Amino acid sequence: MKQSLQLKMGQQLTMTPQLQQAIRLLQLSTLDLQQEIQQALDSNPMLEVTEEEHNASPENNLEALNHTTEGPAQIETASPETPADAAQSDIDWSNPDNIPKELPVDTQWDDVYQNTGGSAGPGGEDFDIDSRNSQAEGLHEHLLWQLNLTPMSDTDRVIGLAVIDAIEPSGFMSLSAEEIHQGFEDDHQLDIELDEVMAVLHRIQQFDPPGVGSQDLRECLLIQLNQLPESTPWLSDTKKVVEHYLPLLGNKDFNQLMRRARIKEAPLKAVISLIQSLNPRPGDDLEANSAEYIVPDVYVRKVDEHWRVELNPDIAPRIRINNDYASLIKRADNSSDNTFLKDNLQEARWFLKSLQSRNETLMKVASKIVEMQQGFLDYGDEAMKPMVLLDIADAVEMHESTISRVTTQKYMHTPRGIFELKYFFSSHVSTESGGECSSTAIRAIIKKLVAAENPRKPLSDNAMTKLLAEQGIKVARRTIAKYRESMMIPPSNERKQLV
Repeated sequence: MKQSLQLKMGQQLTMTPQLQQAIRLLQLSTLDLQQEIQQALDSNPMLEVTEEEHNASPENNLEALNHTTEGPAQIETASPETPADAAQSDIDWSNPDNIPKELPVDTQWDDVYQNTGGSAGPGGEDFDIDSRNSQAEGLHEHLLWQLNLTPMSDTDRVIGLAVIDAIEPSGFMSLSAEEIHQGFEDDHQLDIELDEVMAVLHRIQQFDPPGVGSQDLRECLLIQLNQLPESTPWLSDTKKVVEHYLPLLGNKDFNQLMRRARIKEAPLKAVISLIQSLNPRPGDDLEANSAEYIVPDVYVRKVDEHWRVELNPDIAPRIRINNDYASLIKRADNSSDNTFLKDNLQEARWFLKSLQSRNETLMKVASKIVEMQQGFLDYGDEAMKPMVLLDIADAVEMHESTISRVTTQKYMHTPRGIFELKYFFSSHVSTESGGECSSTAIRAIIKKLVAAENPRKPLSDNAMTKLLAEQGIKVARRTIAKYRESMMIPPSNERKQLV
């Protein structure tokens, strides 16, 4: 093939670095945005945090871009001579006999050392830096701590370590005692019998939390029941139901259960109440989970019968361009230092403009969402209107992908709670009147029907379909089942209860 050079004319769309930065900032969450701003402050000397608003110009201050205002700080100047100074000036320092025993001071002790009331703040007596910075204790650590406090032989301690390693985070055993014993048989240095493994396993089953080290749900509940006092009401009947008739109880077949266990309805209610007080997953209470906090990006509140949307001024530090460094730039100077300052100044301006664009886009989208979902804010989930990303994109004259970036990991604080902006978007189903009903509203209606149903005869999916049809909402039975499962609502046979 012969190589040759050819010239072609064409058009293509390319994104400038400024546009790429604006898009990247737009899709960042609140936490990621704070980290991005901090990195910009660390790397760019032209950017600085605004301490007081009256020192910043509206062009350079991000606080002005966030549409938040604060009153100017008031600075009080001290008088040239305070009363304490005046009192000291009347003392004759040349004569020691005239010097009083207690000299006046310019401040009081309580003004400097205020009583904190025993608060646990940093530096206080109750402040525990280890508990503040350490991770939560997990189930394995909790069991190992108890194992170390339990007196036993070295062989039993080795078995105990193997048993604890086989316990899942839920508290159940992932291996049977026979499988654990088989692992010791492969190690010819240890001569351990199956009875020794069973003995150590039973000992660990008495550890906290109650029910840990069980093979299945039946054993877990029985271990917890055996640890209750013998004077517990209906304890023997509860043990009999758990040991022999737990599948019937799980299927809510109360008539069959009462006939086989020879228990009447009133005692069965007490038995079920006692079983419900037990923990079916004992390890979950000690699961090492760290709390995740949500910081809302916008606030929505009602003022004079109108819903008002405001940006959260605390989601990002207020930054501006450092005027002192910016004044050092010289136009005709091409030195490396001057070029460095010019480049950083340009990047700082792009960064502030990208932040301004992000805030304006977020405000525009949030305001349009509130405008279209006023029924939800006034009346709740049942008044949610069907809405998709394209509806907001057409209303604010933006692309659908931009709306998707704005509404991802952005949260709105309303009088009804904190919701992700994605929550307000939902599909729709047709109504008999020719209108549309949001899937979120249908879920709210299903939850309301389940809360008001007769526990003895729960509503089936077909029954809820008919009730929704009476309200003019045409929904298939499988759609009801899908919505019910998404809300973690069990089917009607599992919702059946004895009242």
